[in-house]
Amino acid sequence: MTLAAFDLSILLPAFAAGLLVTATHVPLGMQVLARGIVFIDLAIAQIAGCGVLLADQLGFEPEGLAVQVAALTAALAGSLLLTWTERIWPEVQEAVIGVVFVLAATGGLLMLASNVHGSEHLRDLLVGQILWAQPARLAWAAGVYAIVLGLWFGMGERLGRVGFYALFAVAVTVSVQLVGVYLVFATLIVPPLATRRMERGGLPAAWGLGALGYAVGLVASTALDWPSGPVIVWTLCLVAIAWYLAHARFFSNLPAGAPSHPRVD
Repeated sequence: MTLAAFDLSILLPAFAAGLLVTATHVPLGMQVLARGIVFIDLAIAQIAGCGVLLADQLGFEPEGLAVQVAALTAALAGSLLLTWTERIWPEVQEAVIGVVFVLAATGGLLMLASNVHGSEHLRDLLVGQILWAQPARLAWAAGVYAIVLGLWFGMGERLGRVGFYALFAVAVTVSVQLVGVYLVFATLIVPPLATRRMERGGLPAAWGLGALGYAVGLVASTALDWPSGPVIVWTLCLVAIAWYLAHARFFSNLPAGAPSHPRVD
């Protein structure tokens, strides 16, 4: 490993992409955990990916407007479908989400069956290409994320079921093309899962865990010359586990009668 391996012109945009995804997905992930629909992210991400693959099959430019429209349309359609199923079959919503995910995943495989570069497209969709994040795309993504966060923190529960699914679809559509399906899911679920028992300061702590996971993962993947996406997923999980164990140990050492949760905000 040499200092040249740590090219800041590559690492800093990649880290910025991670921060943007973390900022948006952590609060949405907390809502996902509260609703008990953990795998919705994978399902919507796969559906958005099918939109990207379909646009590619039709010959559109990989980063052109048509691809964005196709991905967003597919994700919104999937979100509306899941909104409808949650209303009529709430007791089996998680199972329905799983079925939708499998259909979207296998649908993508079918679209790539006759493509000689199919395995590469599938890998890019799942693992992502975070190291190739471009400043222009980051600026566009930041604008979309700002709108999503503004609506979420400004309206919250007043958005209703349809509003939540729509915001979720928009955020996931952008994120999948930045970092891939696996990182989108890990960012959405892992930090909120690690901080779910915190009565105060849970959101800032989850944001911090996400940022730390991306930073350490990017450095580790560069140093080891391993693919960044999988390394960051593992790093996020390890950081979250360390945080959770540290807090569990802290709680076990509290004197009798002390508050069960520390104040961290």
